[in-house]
Amino acid sequence: MTRVWKWNRPVTVREVLEDLQQERSIAYTTVMTVLDNLHQKGWVRREAEGRAYRYEAVSTRAAYSAALMNDAWSQSDNPAAALVAFFGMMSEEQRRALRDAVHIVQGPEEGPEHGGAGGETRVTPDAADEKRVEKPVGKPDEASGEKPGENPDSGPGGTGR
Repeated sequence: MTRVWKWNRPVTVREVLEDLQQERSIAYTTVMTVLDNLHQKGWVRREAEGRAYRYEAVSTRAAYSAALMNDAWSQSDNPAAALVAFFGMMSEEQRRALRDAVHIVQGPEEGPEHGGAGGETRVTPDAADEKRVEKPVGKPDEASGEKPGENPDSGPGGTGR
């Protein structure tokens, strides 16, 4: 799957084979069997192209990872304890990514104890590199000339909500 996700487009057995052969010796039939198994399991779709198939991932790597985490979590007899243990294994960078993801899903909290009322933070995806950018809401952005309470994503006179 890593090779199929890497290209982010439909690939042939030959393309995957040639890529894998840069690292190790592997047979064409092995790659063909693995891609056929992935197709039978529903992880890739395929379309005939001449005498061969082109294989394409059904979901993104991120969606697949999320499904694995959800499956593992849902099988726990104590989901809260499983989450606490999981969070305890995270690096600080992973915890920041988790906080950013929660902000994106839930939106900013209201009230000063949650960063609202003057300390509210808006988390937005940066399309160029998919990193998260935090901007204080209600405070001017010196670099952009943004005024307090102005939402630059809303356009002229809009609220952005």
